[in-house]
Amino acid sequence: MAYMLLVIEESKRKKSRPPEEARREMERMGGFVEDLKARGVWKASDSLRSVTEGVRVEVRGGQRALRDGPFAEAKEVVGGYILFDCPTREEALAIASACPAAEWSTVELREIGVCYEED
Repeated sequence: MAYMLLVIEESKRKKSRPPEEARREMERMGGFVEDLKARGVWKASDSLRSVTEGVRVEVRGGQRALRDGPFAEAKEVVGGYILFDCPTREEALAIASACPAAEWSTVELREIGVCYEED
């Protein structure tokens, strides 16, 4: 089964942390990802740029509307993701619990699934 970890952090955290702390966190996350690769479960991962550089897109009645960030006063934002594949939810929870970002952010575990299911 495929799972995604969403790293949810305070919106101003990336800019407010000291550079040496940022480097340590990046190194720890890099090691975590390398471990997932060595185990053969890693599929993709990356950090996301600030919401101030994002754009929201809506199409209603054939008309496209764009809204540049920053968006509504968000206290938390998705700062990055890790996509991986493992056989059980228990193993996915163990991976999520081992993610270093869980020490300074919230790590949300989501199983990849279909967008529509019939009853």
